[in-house]
Amino acid sequence: MDVNKNPASAGEAPLTISTLFRRKPVPTGYLVEADTGLKRTITTTQLACFGIGSTVGTGIFFVMSEAVPDAGPSVVISFLIAGIAAGLAVICYAEMASAVPVSGSTYSYAYATLGEVVAMAVAGCLLLEYGVATAAVAVGWSQYLNALLGYIHLPAIPHALSAAPWDENPGVVNLPAIILVALCAVLLIRGASESARANAIMVAIKLSVLALFAAVAFSAFNTDNMSPFFLNGANGVTAAAGVIFFSFIGLDAVSTAGEEVKDPQRTMPRALMAALITVIVVYVLVALAAVGAQQADKFKGQEAGLAQILEDVTGSTWPSIVLSAGAVISIFSVTLVTLYGQTRILFAMGRDGMLPKFFTRVNATTLTPVNNTVVVAVVVALMAGFIPLDYLIDMVSIGTLTAFTVVSLGVIILRRREPNLERPFKVPFYPVTPVLAIAACMYILWGLHWYTFVFFGLWVSVVICYYLAYGRKHSRLNVTSDPLGG
Repeated sequence: MDVNKNPASAGEAPLTISTLFRRKPVPTGYLVEADTGLKRTITTTQLACFGIGSTVGTGIFFVMSEAVPDAGPSVVISFLIAGIAAGLAVICYAEMASAVPVSGSTYSYAYATLGEVVAMAVAGCLLLEYGVATAAVAVGWSQYLNALLGYIHLPAIPHALSAAPWDENPGVVNLPAIILVALCAVLLIRGASESARANAIMVAIKLSVLALFAAVAFSAFNTDNMSPFFLNGANGVTAAAGVIFFSFIGLDAVSTAGEEVKDPQRTMPRALMAALITVIVVYVLVALAAVGAQQADKFKGQEAGLAQILEDVTGSTWPSIVLSAGAVISIFSVTLVTLYGQTRILFAMGRDGMLPKFFTRVNATTLTPVNNTVVVAVVVALMAGFIPLDYLIDMVSIGTLTAFTVVSLGVIILRRREPNLERPFKVPFYPVTPVLAIAACMYILWGLHWYTFVFFGLWVSVVICYYLAYGRKHSRLNVTSDPLGG
């Protein structure tokens, strides 16, 4: 099924400021696009589990080894800072999702508020965010799989050089990560409702396992492990918050399901808020238990860290076996949802003419964009198989922070430009909340490494060049009579 039936272009628009920043009308946008071949089957609970499933796991199960060396025990504050920044942005997402409930997340919101060229830059951020995040999560998943296989006395499968220099053990391929991506792709191809049900089950397992960890770790809480609390001062807290922000990507993924959710204008805000509260509570609780049970200097380079903490605390392997098994199952859900999010962004871009028609085709039987799923799975599997975890996390953070900033700015712009637009959910304390969200994101961006900005700038430049060469010429806004283009 091809939803992009009209000609790609009825004449290239001249290259002017007005054409670069042309916007997609909001009211006609989602009303027409609601009938695109995608099926509305996801409920509020399932959508909230999308957010929880793709978020809880990335930060807690393996980012601790990256964040604690920066902040020490004050990593708990880093989680709070990242959570507050994410929370402010998620409140803005809730309003945008209720007003513009379409696939595409921040890309679609930017297209309606900031213009086409900005939307393409944001799309670049999202593709980077979701693609790299999925690869990073798959790498972390392999660490827990290796730990689990070791506990049950089977040979561990070689994994990527997540903690070793490139010149050590050259040629190692992260086979578990590649297999994980392939399994998630198969599940997504089967259908969105099947994926949502499977994810909800994995979320229940994940929360149960983390509750077990917190209970056991708090039993060994040692106040001596909390000193010095600020290991590297305020800079360490900020640096750790930047790394940890990577783990809040799942909250963004909720907004990619706008055209597969029942009653999206009400369901999406409720699911976003439920996921946000759950994620922050779980992150802070488990982080506090972890740093209280283990000295900060032991976290650096520690693979499957939470499982190791349980083994050290209990002197027995069974709790760590349970946690490793739970992590293997639950991190699967993170990969599933982030992979899902990227395929729906590509779908929205293809429908707008920013990508070829190939990305707009929906399988008539499964009602899923199979082409997108296959393409994304192949690219992500290659990244997960050959790139270490250390190289991936910061790039996800900068993409997420940029997306959050754009959504917060979009709320302000849309309030002024479309004051009468129906908004079942409105940001409280407007305009203070979106302004604080932008400020919080800028604060965390300040803590990222300089080379992250360099790579990010190069990537966005490539995306903009692609837009000027292809997207601008094929934009459906060139077809003035096209209802999808306004």
